[in-house]
Amino acid sequence: MAHWYTADPHFGHSRIIEFCKRPYRSTEDMNAALIRNFQNCVGFDDDLWILGDFAFGQSTDAARFENWFHQIPGRKHLIMGNHDDEAVALLPWDSIADLKEIKDGAQSLVLCHYPMITWNGARRGSLQLFGHVHDQWAGSRNSINVGVDQWNFRPVQISDIQRRAKKLPVNKHWSDVEHGNELD
Repeated sequence: MAHWYTADPHFGHSRIIEFCKRPYRSTEDMNAALIRNFQNCVGFDDDLWILGDFAFGQSTDAARFENWFHQIPGRKHLIMGNHDDEAVALLPWDSIADLKEIKDGAQSLVLCHYPMITWNGARRGSLQLFGHVHDQWAGSRNSINVGVDQWNFRPVQISDIQRRAKKLPVNKHWSDVEHGNELD
């Protein structure tokens, strides 16, 4: 069993292709590529954490949402995003939360759709994983964007996240909120 992390797939959202310069000709191409990428990574017994904005549409699109949902393997957990409406929340998720604290091996994580400046355990090495900002910001050394727009449209594992985190700069506001903590 492995843990996988992603955010902002925006299944069914045609304008996200333009907004984020996604390399797809159509929403159908994007949906199929995302599902294929998820299937190539996530195993049946794995946990997939989707940090918000699973799908975009109307409540009347529930059947389409369910179709995409069931094509993705693993135990699926949703961290609610700003586009996750009732139709998304009613899918058979293994868990739903606005914010979740978990451990992946020895690594403590705080999962939220939105980037945060500080969180529980931040001074003790806890990483915060987020989405929401798409291709606008990769994050900082201890707060990493796991959105599909940052990770070649596929979910990622903690080893990939930790490797990238080491290369990111310290958040320029870290010393404003967490005095006396060194990230180096």
